[in-house]
Amino acid sequence: MDETTRLFHIRPLNTQDRNWVAHFMDAHWGSTKIVSRGQAYYGHLLPGFTAELNNAPDDAPPAGLVTYRIEGTECEMMTLNSQESGMGVGTALIEAVKEAAQNAKCKRLWLITTNDNLNALKFYQKHGFVLVAVHRNALAEARKLKPQIPLMGLDNIPLRDEIELEMML
Repeated sequence: MDETTRLFHIRPLNTQDRNWVAHFMDAHWGSTKIVSRGQAYYGHLLPGFTAELNNAPDDAPPAGLVTYRIEGTECEMMTLNSQESGMGVGTALIEAVKEAAQNAKCKRLWLITTNDNLNALKFYQKHGFVLVAVHRNALAEARKLKPQIPLMGLDNIPLRDEIELEMML
């Protein structure tokens, strides 16, 4: 689907977005703090992109949000949220991060998801990511940095492990 037929458009986050991004993360992630591989980051301060519905009022909520961080030749996608499945929002946000990573000369785009998030595992693999590691019991350590992480996840699956996926660029 090309840009002219989409129901939304993608734009980079700017400093004026930080407040709504913080509220969005509090609502969807329980905090602005994002923990990945034993490190804590503040998601509302990271670079990212938002998907906005075309012809929506200025105060309309975003159709999606992605945040990422670049370190050396690697880009980690930190968060990805799509408010409407099946519209291509998640795919467009991944493509935006992929392009930003390539422009920054990154060789690897990677992410962490949790063992309960079966929909994410399917989605990311359909979009070219491959499983590279399971970090067993990583969420026990992550809870020390972010106590809001629940013990039970989607479909009452115990939240234990971080699953790492990557795409070589």
